[in-house]
Amino acid sequence: MPDQARPAVLLTGPVMEEVVERQLSARFDLLPLEALSDATAGAVRAIATRGKGRVDEALMARLPNLKIVGNFGVGYDTVDAVAAARRGVIVTNTPDVLNEEVADLTLGLLLATVRQIPQADRFVRDGRWLKGAYPLGPTLRGRTVGILGMGRIGKAIARRLDAFGVPMVYHSRRQQPDVDRPYYASLLDMARDVSVLVVIVPGGAATRHLVDAAVLAALGPDGILINVARGTVVDEAALLAALQSGTLLAAGLDVFAQEPHVPEAFFGLDNAVLLPHVGSSTHHTRAAMGQLVVDNILAVLDGKDPLTPVAETPWPKA
Repeated sequence: MPDQARPAVLLTGPVMEEVVERQLSARFDLLPLEALSDATAGAVRAIATRGKGRVDEALMARLPNLKIVGNFGVGYDTVDAVAAARRGVIVTNTPDVLNEEVADLTLGLLLATVRQIPQADRFVRDGRWLKGAYPLGPTLRGRTVGILGMGRIGKAIARRLDAFGVPMVYHSRRQQPDVDRPYYASLLDMARDVSVLVVIVPGGAATRHLVDAAVLAALGPDGILINVARGTVVDEAALLAALQSGTLLAAGLDVFAQEPHVPEAFFGLDNAVLLPHVGSSTHHTRAAMGQLVVDNILAVLDGKDPLTPVAETPWPKA
């Protein structure tokens, strides 16, 4: 139980123990969510979260002295940032430090999917090469990639596609003045004109099932879907049906709607490459993300400006 003479940071789950918890423990008691009670709630000044459990208005209402929610990750759909803003609570996330890592993984997943790298690996391991050559497969040549979401990571992905000589177009909520690529106001229209769709938009209610059966059908039987955003952005049932029926060529997925629970139907598909949400999973990048969580919490609790407040937290304050 925390020492009531010291302020506390509430942890909704393990948050980069060797970076976040080690540094914060020097100044604050670290309070696991399951230890929160009426007796401990008043000590909580900050929440450190990485999407394990929802930080909603009900939780924040129990914490009268809460100042900041530090989210470990760019996506913060498990934090009710609107409710936090109403309460004067700052919400921060960890943008930029993971852009390049996620963009690298996206191109790796695209290549693994279109060139069937996991399938070819199994072909060798199973001894089937001794019986004949691996069948010819699809290619990136002649394809146009459509990026759904042209934020920081989307732009990093676009730079990598340039190096591969692959044409790129995009759809986002609004046209980006600094992006010199064809813009589509309609996702469905873009899906009709491309053969690869890369999904890199935030999760949450506004984007739930944005990629639905109609969008998948528009991609067509030569189409490839790459999702490195949130599993909820794609209608998984529609995606499974499209992969099983061949109305979509293949999918490369780093995220799932109910992860770590993945529908078992995916496991039997040879036209799907499945990853366990590892877009930013390197020691280097996770340490940088953890440090940004720490720096934001310390700044706010020391009366300074947050480094990376989210859009729902207008800053500087009027």
